[in-house]
Formats: sequence, structure tokens, C-alpha cells
Amino acid sequence: MATDPSTYKFNHTMLRVKDPQRSLKFYEFFGLKFVNKMPGGNFDIYFLAYDSGESSPVFLELTHNHGTENDPDYQIVNGNTEPFRGFGHIAISVDNIQAACQRLEDAGYPFQKKLTDGRMKHIAFVKDPDSYWVEIIPQNPLEETASIRETDPSTYRLNHTMIRVKDAEKSIAFYQDVLGMQLKRSSQGSDFTLYFLGYGPPTPDKSPNGVNPLADREGLLELTWNHGTEKDADFKYHDGNAQPQGFGHICVTVDNIETACARFDEKKVSFKKRLTDGKMKNIAFILDPDGYWVEIVAHDVMSGITGR
Repeated sequence: MATDPSTYKFNHTMLRVKDPQRSLKFYEFFGLKFVNKMPGGNFDIYFLAYDSGESSPVFLELTHNHGTENDPDYQIVNGNTEPFRGFGHIAISVDNIQAACQRLEDAGYPFQKKLTDGRMKHIAFVKDPDSYWVEIIPQNPLEETASIRETDPSTYRLNHTMIRVKDAEKSIAFYQDVLGMQLKRSSQGSDFTLYFLGYGPPTPDKSPNGVNPLADREGLLELTWNHGTEKDADFKYHDGNAQPQGFGHICVTVDNIETACARFDEKKVSFKKRLTDGKMKNIAFILDPDGYWVEIVAHDVMSGITGR
């Protein structure tokens, strides 16, 4: 059988958490719904998602290693502090960004950046219990929601996951040519460029809501390239899996995992775990150009795990 990369799907982003009860409370307050729990030998995995009506929703996977909640010295690295920068954030799009931010502030959650901070008045960053950054972006124009006090978390969407990359050309080639994603949008600053990749339909020529044309999407990948890093032979981002740990991986599901992995071999992709390694013979992990882990699972296997 062949494998068709156009059928691949972004399934989830995995974050390690210190105290699952605190993390679940935070993300459920954000409107995410608990979907399933997978117990392991010395760890548990929690899956959450929005009830978006999609047949293949995008999940947030929280991994808890037993005992960390009782260890005062255990600390998660959030990917945004030196020398452990790499993973940046997940982003959630909301119906009313002013009301959503006020609701989070009233609940006592700290902000990395409020709407009123800095020059970018249309985005905010709140911090989860492990200090991971969660970007908040609007689904509707701010001038339309400014006078509205209500927000409906059931309309929120798990929009994208951001990772920093050393060489944008190499990373874009990997996610397009190897994993079948399409470049949906890019945005350039004075010394950085953002690239948004994903599956599904192309970006509309005009945003239906006058804001971000991708704000209603789920499962996008944002690659942040700081200009010049590709010229530094010694430059390296932290992948989140080396100590100290935090972000674990993104997951892409495929139509046929055996033929997909054979195709990865043909393309000289580096494997962190092959199908034949270890006890779990139905998952693989490949490495992107920066060493970030990408979990590979068959569509039907992941549906069985999450029940969705």
C-alpha cells in the first residue's frame, strides 16, 4: 500500500505537567473538555479537546509523571527562558478577546502579556500553572467586541503550536515535503519571520471576520525564525525532551504507518523511535531539523486512544 501525505492530520501537542489537577482546572476553565485518560506504569496521559464538531479534533496531551506534584524541586521548562528556548507556546482563538482576558484575570491567572502591554494590542499571553505561555488571539475584530462583556469558551479553538527554528528553509521543507503540510500564511518582522503551516483547505484570500484568516482553524504549526540563527554553526534550540524537560512533541496521524515510515526512510528522515523499537509497535517518532520530536500514529489507532 502507498501512503498519501495529503491525508495526514495534526492530532495533538504534548506538554509535561507537574500537577495534573491544577493543569486540568486551568485548561477546562479555558473551555477545553476532558476526553480520555491513559494510565502508564509511572505516568498518566490526559487528552483534552474542544467540541468543534470536527470528526478529527485537535487535542492537547498533558503528561504527568507520578510524584512530581509532591517534589518541591521539580520544575518544568516552558521553552521561553535562556538557555532552554525552543518551544514557544500554544495559541487559543477566542470569540471576544477582551472578555476572555478579563475572565482569566478575574480567576487569578497571571499574564505574560496583557492586551494593553506593548505595541501589539490584539494578542495576549496568559501563563498556565507550569508557566507555559498560552497565546490568546481574536476570532472577531476588537472594535466589535469592545463593548460586549460576555465570552463563550465553547467557541474557543486550539489554533496553533509555536516552535522556534534555526533554519526556516530546512524546517519548511521538512514539514511540507516529509509531512505534507502546506504553508498557509507568513508574517515578517524586522528581524524575524513567522510561518504558519497545516493541513486542510487553503487560506482564504480575505478573512471572513476581518481579523486573522486562520483564526477559526485548529492544528496549525507556527515556525518562528529569528534571522541569522542559520549562520551560527553552534546555535541550537532546546527540544523540550533533554533535561530540564517541558514540551514533548507534536503528533501527526497518517493513513498507513508502515508505508509512511518507509517513505520517511526513503527521504533520509532521522528516527527517535522506529516501529520495531520498544514495546509499543504502533507508534514512531521522527526528528525535525531542530531535533523536535514528531510522533507518528495511524489515524485509527489515535481514534481508539482518544475515543474521537
